Amino acid sequence: MERTGRPRGPLRRAALTGWAKKRFWTQATVAQAPGGWQVLLDGRAVKTPAKAPLLLPTQALAQAVAAEWQAQVGEIAPATMPFTKMANTAIDGTTPRHALVVDSLAQWGGSDLLCYRAEGPRVLVARQAAGWDPWLDWAAEALGARLVVTRGIMPVPQPADALAALRAAVAAHDPFRLTALHDLVTMPGSLVLGLAVARGALTAEQAFDLSRIDNDWQAEQWGVDEEAAESAARKRAEIVAAERFCALCG
Repeated sequence: MERTGRPRGPLRRAALTGWAKKRFWTQATVAQAPGGWQVLLDGRAVKTPAKAPLLLPTQALAQAVAAEWQAQVGEIAPATMPFTKMANTAIDGTTPRHALVVDSLAQWGGSDLLCYRAEGPRVLVARQAAGWDPWLDWAAEALGARLVVTRGIMPVPQPADALAALRAAVAAHDPFRLTALHDLVTMPGSLVLGLAVARGALTAEQAFDLSRIDNDWQAEQWGVDEEAAESAARKRAEIVAAERFCALCG
């Protein structure tokens, strides 16, 4: 079930442009630095594509990023370096535009997937209710945000106090966690599910499965579309990586 008016945000994942295309280092290590942890390639600190220091908030995240660099063989494969890309995005993209990213993600509360229900058939309606109602209840209890449910695709206004509570929950994230939250929200299309994963109340896999209730039902009726399945697999991998990245931030 597609809806119009979905939020579009300013956050774009940093590309590894301007970097060496082939491995030139022997060892990737980590070292503590003022304000965080650095990744070193043969003793030289890695920088972001914008030439800022790649300064990471925890040793665990630095080690995960270093492991991505150490795993490169021959030509650098950015697709195998999700933590590095998210760290670059946090520094080059999210940090200078923190308020804009917060506003963009908070807008998803006004069109959250969980609030838009099918009018039929009964089996799908029941699946949506069983899967989504508990997380709307969680948002009301844990975040103070009781959202309104509607049937169909026409936009439904949400209470101002609920939207304010959701925005406050988003704004509480530092640039690194906010970068992870971006994928946790946009991949399933639900601010509620994204915040639940970020807070450890739900796994990324569970959130993604919940977001696919409509798609799975349609696949049962009409068969699996291979292209759509490949796209879903990529999104699943991205949301799982975002969950891990968030956890590594401490």
